[in-house]
Amino acid sequence: MSRLAAMYRALQAIALLCIPPMLHAEALKEVKRPSLETIQSIILDDDPQIRVDMIDHERITAKRIDIVGDDGTIRMTLSANTPPPIIDGTQYKRAFGVAGMILYDAEGSERGGFGVADTPGGTTAVLALDHPAMDAAGWRVSPDGSVMFVINQAPALIREPGIGNRLVPGVEAPTRVKLSVGSDGTPAIALADGDNQPRVRITVTEEGHGAIEFLDAAGEVIHVLAPERDVKR
Repeated sequence: MSRLAAMYRALQAIALLCIPPMLHAEALKEVKRPSLETIQSIILDDDPQIRVDMIDHERITAKRIDIVGDDGTIRMTLSANTPPPIIDGTQYKRAFGVAGMILYDAEGSERGGFGVADTPGGTTAVLALDHPAMDAAGWRVSPDGSVMFVINQAPALIREPGIGNRLVPGVEAPTRVKLSVGSDGTPAIALADGDNQPRVRITVTEEGHGAIEFLDAAGEVIHVLAPERDVKR
């Protein structure tokens, strides 16, 4: 190998080390993300308050309590009407009004919380922990009595020049694990592939038999393991 070729390969290796792993994935597969127009339509404030002007030992108002760090950054908010989510310095519309507690990282971005949401049909109880720009894991108790817990794969971290090179919210990523109890009481655990398609589902049939279902990429059940059911047949 010539000296020039060796230097070229060394530079390639250094460049690869400098690129975040998520960007490698982007090079292999196009990531689905909201358009700039969609992002701009949900922005409430591109310079929201993430610090208080003066630090008291505590801040109490009629509807809200903020817990702040030594530098004044708001790290926790307890409110009857929680503030809309802040992601990488931009504040976006929240889908539903939520009363509860919100947690923030050192940069003032929302990273989790719990509360009750005013959703169509009634109140939904929610608890979530977040990736930098999307839900990571969360519980939901819906008005119809159904309960669900999900774990989402971390999405690619994409920055958009049109919003000040800040992180794009809502980049598509698959829900890899879903544990649920339906409104009719049916339990299920579903494991999905990278295209967000459930491929394995553990459940209990209407007859009360434990079953493991295997699904293809189109969502069709192609094989079922239900030993108790098969013995009774």
